[in-house]
Amino acid sequence: MKDYLEKICEEYVQNHNFSGVCMLKRKGITVFNEAYGYASRPFRIPNNTETRFDVASITKIFTAAAVLQLVEEGKLRLEDRIVNIVDLSGTKIPEDVTIEHLLNHTSGIADDADEEAGEDYSALFVDSPNYAIRECRDFLKNFAYKEPNFRAGTNVRYCNCSFVLLGMAVEKASGLNYREYFTRNIFERAGMDRTGFFSMDGINENTAEGYKSILDEEGRFKGFKKNIYCYPPVGTPDGGVYTTAGDLNLFLDAVRKHIILNEKYAEMLLSPHCEFSNTVEWLSIPGLYKKNGYGFEFYLLEEEDMPFCIYKDGSNDGVAAKFLYYPKEDITLTVLSNQDSNIWSMIRKIQIEIYKRYYQP
Repeated sequence: MKDYLEKICEEYVQNHNFSGVCMLKRKGITVFNEAYGYASRPFRIPNNTETRFDVASITKIFTAAAVLQLVEEGKLRLEDRIVNIVDLSGTKIPEDVTIEHLLNHTSGIADDADEEAGEDYSALFVDSPNYAIRECRDFLKNFAYKEPNFRAGTNVRYCNCSFVLLGMAVEKASGLNYREYFTRNIFERAGMDRTGFFSMDGINENTAEGYKSILDEEGRFKGFKKNIYCYPPVGTPDGGVYTTAGDLNLFLDAVRKHIILNEKYAEMLLSPHCEFSNTVEWLSIPGLYKKNGYGFEFYLLEEEDMPFCIYKDGSNDGVAAKFLYYPKEDITLTVLSNQDSNIWSMIRKIQIEIYKRYYQP
């Protein structure tokens, strides 16, 4: 497997500008862990395996874990209505939206930029500066006054801003700013000492800058620009944590070993709670069908009602990341990139290779 990963990573460096880290572990042993490209293109500073990358929406798995910690402690309940926890007076957030609805994307609330409708997130900051958004309440003006998409619990639709509301619930229930809560109760307890909320305008050691692709009118690649004006300058409950491939694996270990959640809530984090699409032919492999479901932020591919692959991805202008876990073979695959180049097809090919080597009859 190591030889295959070396080959495909080099191919994507040469042909698709891959810049980032690829790590594969099996049964606790690191099979492959290599870095490519530059953390700083202007200064030609290479990425390394300890470089910290913005992982965009992968941040949501930490938010989900934080919420479940507070549920475990009795400070929140899954059936609690968000309007009873956070002051949302004057908004269009429906009264019947619960913590559970927000966790599994069944709330129906409007998003600031609707990804499923193809809206461009960076367009939010054409008339309003991105650096004006640093805390959860700063987001409300962009989504909380829009009409909901559907009644809570009647459908499934991915919603970034549901996790903004969850971050506000964490703050209210814990008495801490969510960044401080995550640092104390998730990152430090899991041993994730390379992980944190690092502002784009800060001086951050061994932290990769993000580079957005520049395309000409015909969609051809021309070069890169920094992504500093594309989204808020510091991470929030729905995205923007910086971490490493190693630290993401430490998080999963801490969940599985019940370090940050007890057995009941660790299982809840890694279990399906609703189905967001019917059975699909996975990776276009003939005859290989899986059910797609949402856990509490993790996606789950199921086989005979058992998790086959548990994963979460994240993307934004200038960043892309995916973290996958195969329980049966105890395999994790982590790919982090500080460019919005085409890592998805590379990951897809690696997934097919994993299936052929470890799962194919």
